[in-house]
Amino acid sequence: MEKQWYVVHTYAGYENKVMTNLEKRVDSMEMQNKIFRVLVPMEKEIEIKDGKRKSIMRKVFPGYVLVEMIMEDDSWYVVRNTPGVTGFVGPGSKPVPLAAAEVQQILKQMGEVEPRSRARFDAGEQIRVIEGPFANFIAVVKEVYNDKQKLKVLVSMFGRETPVELNYDQVEKM
Repeated sequence: MEKQWYVVHTYAGYENKVMTNLEKRVDSMEMQNKIFRVLVPMEKEIEIKDGKRKSIMRKVFPGYVLVEMIMEDDSWYVVRNTPGVTGFVGPGSKPVPLAAAEVQQILKQMGEVEPRSRARFDAGEQIRVIEGPFANFIAVVKEVYNDKQKLKVLVSMFGRETPVELNYDQVEKM
């Protein structure tokens, strides 16, 4: 089984306490190989109080905590029986993992850096577009922007080459 992100429902206002308790339980019950990260999604917000601008951290999903884990009976038990946890989000007793795109969006919203792609591309290399309006098109890499994880490619359509900028995760090597 592979690790995925799950949403855990908590008592209102107990999100940070649940995160702390769960991290302690993971250590004490030696579950580091099945429960990897616990997050309370937060975002920076500017608040104006008494005419002064103040930056505060606000919970994005009050009453919820995200857990990156491998879902098995023992790891489910550790999370489910953490004080303050009321249950996993999902129908009945079956937790449903978050889609990878949802996790990326939440991490981006929190300002966490997205995991970098290990793919390396070279100018002149042929690639296949796997996502977006040019999906299934074959293109030639014109420029590589490793720091931004983007490529400028030439897509051949209607008999002419059109330059398009794509993210690494929108293409695959051929």
